[in-house]
Amino acid sequence: MAKNMQPVVKRCKTLDISPAVMGYTSKTKSNTIRNPKAQMRRKQSEYALQLNEKQKVKFIYGILEKQFRMYYEKAAKTPGITGENLLTTIERRLDNVVFRLGFAMTRREARQAVNHGHFTVNGRRVDIPSYLVSEGDVIEVCERSRSSVMFKRLLGEDAPVVVLPQWLEREKNTLKGKVTKMPVREDIDFPVEETLIVELYSK
Repeated sequence: MAKNMQPVVKRCKTLDISPAVMGYTSKTKSNTIRNPKAQMRRKQSEYALQLNEKQKVKFIYGILEKQFRMYYEKAAKTPGITGENLLTTIERRLDNVVFRLGFAMTRREARQAVNHGHFTVNGRRVDIPSYLVSEGDVIEVCERSRSSVMFKRLLGEDAPVVVLPQWLEREKNTLKGKVTKMPVREDIDFPVEETLIVELYSK
């Protein structure tokens, strides 16, 4: 399986994304200006703006071009606004849901945990990160995985505080979450102009 091995903070700076969106909160030296003239960029072309928005979404969710194109084609065939359909479909990916529920620190970590078979959906083990959840689905850490250090730290008084999106809920002090409704455009927690992505693919 292909992997995106780009340095996260450097890529975030290029795409104008807050590292917090990726789950990274540690302080870095990313603000150091080695070449002041590098800040003086020419005005971007329409194509460059469109491409940047597509690359931003792909990078945040860790999706490669072939799969991203598939999501776009599916969104275009679905009733409603294509750009919004695209974002909300990607938001339903199991690896993203695991991250948003706070079961992993980053989407990369969530993707790896799903690949290793640490989660069940409605009681059935699912090891496909791109699996799309539906309303009413229950996502839970497998029984055999709960004793691992990775998941033990999520329970108890010292467990990290997680701000859940409105379409998800998680039982307190458990490793179980539920999809209460389908995500909508307002649930996307980073700035993106999805209309530019649609314009790019519509050419």
